Amino acid sequence: MQGGVGDYTRELGLALHDLGCEVDVVGPTQAGPVSGLTVHGLVERWGWRCWGTLLDLIRQREPDVVHVQYQAAAYAMHPAINFWPWRLRLMGAARPRSVVTFHDLKVPYLFPKAGPVRRMVVNELARRSDAAITTNREDLAAMGTILATPPALIPIGSNIKPALPENFERDARRSRWGAGPDDLVLCFFGFINERKGVDTLLHALHALVTNPPRTGNVSLVFIGGRTGSSDPTNVAYLAEMDALIARLELKDRIRWTGFVPEEEVTASFEAADLCVLPYRDGVSLLHGTFHAALIHGVPIVTTRPRMRLPELSHGENVYLVAPGDVRALAAAINQLAADEQLCQKLGAGAKILSERFRWDTIAADTLELYRAIGAGP
Repeated sequence: MQGGVGDYTRELGLALHDLGCEVDVVGPTQAGPVSGLTVHGLVERWGWRCWGTLLDLIRQREPDVVHVQYQAAAYAMHPAINFWPWRLRLMGAARPRSVVTFHDLKVPYLFPKAGPVRRMVVNELARRSDAAITTNREDLAAMGTILATPPALIPIGSNIKPALPENFERDARRSRWGAGPDDLVLCFFGFINERKGVDTLLHALHALVTNPPRTGNVSLVFIGGRTGSSDPTNVAYLAEMDALIARLELKDRIRWTGFVPEEEVTASFEAADLCVLPYRDGVSLLHGTFHAALIHGVPIVTTRPRMRLPELSHGENVYLVAPGDVRALAAAINQLAADEQLCQKLGAGAKILSERFRWDTIAADTLELYRAIGAGP
């Protein structure tokens, strides 16, 4: 399935498998097989009825840990998964331990005007689990105020492993996009949704087309699928962006790769000059798209985080601008287009930073947490 949570689950599962764990993954019926994991595509629709399906599988497989990968949209905004740890506790002393990783803190849908009750349902998921994990400092700060035991901070890593296709030629790849060696090629990686500030990027591209950088023509490549599997609101936002592209007359400046294999993602990063990720809420280490850019060593222009992230250093491993500021984004792209030395520095710094987010380390920290709550040998 296309989406960051699915990719995360695959990478974490495979890394745990390498550490000697037996890993089962339960998901919707469209979930496909992964070598090294046992994938159960059993859930037709996330809701109260899925509890029976999950309980039957638990009795059959007898796991030490049941680990929920939580993103509200991935469970169709239904609250059944939020109360799942409570149901698991009814199994008694022989029950498996329960862990939840919060990939976001969005609330599920309950009923009209549910208001604060929806937030309480998310809190219930954290409180009833034996352990909670957040993937970034922002969510850690938010969750730390509601739990007696603060959640663990275990980051995510890149869901793309850099590997170029055979006979890759950078200039040939750029030529396929209609760009010459001296043109400026920007790239954006990930699905199109409201949080990622694609509208800001398109307005900045329009500004660059109106006042071209000294390097020649400028174009933008969107790498990957357009909407993904988990969040239906992406479709509506994509329609808005398609309309904006038409209104700004940018169609001839934009290329879409569509959903492509990992080596094609790497080829696209390699052929681009800059990766631009203008997240509306500021850059965060919860974004797999950001991690993918880091591990490919591409110079990254993104937006200032909501809170200080000591891992990020402006001008060293990332170039930061204010969220939603079209002028600042266009000016930053212009500056980097004219400064090859700074681009090389940013790319090298990004690659070094990516080493902090290796999947073997992430899996080892997760396994240590399992053992800390009494699961496994």
